[in-house]
Amino acid sequence: METEIKESLTSLLAAIKAADGQTVATEMAKLDEYLARGRAGLHPQLVHFLANRSYAKAAMFLGGETGIPVGVCGGRAGQK
Repeated sequence: METEIKESLTSLLAAIKAADGQTVATEMAKLDEYLARGRAGLHPQLVHFLANRSYAKAAMFLGGETGIPVGVCGGRAGQK
């Protein structure tokens, strides 16, 4: 399922850049479905990114990148 999620994220991020609203909506719906179906088997950090619609971070995570920035949604570094 991670392969499908990664492909959908790539399409979504390209559609956002191209201002292609229909593709954005389609890919977001796919990602919501993947999350609903696969939540129990996915890495908790990936679930967090998808649930919070942090799609760029989810793509970074699936790409094996390190140093993914901490957001303000509850990450200790994001709190004051």
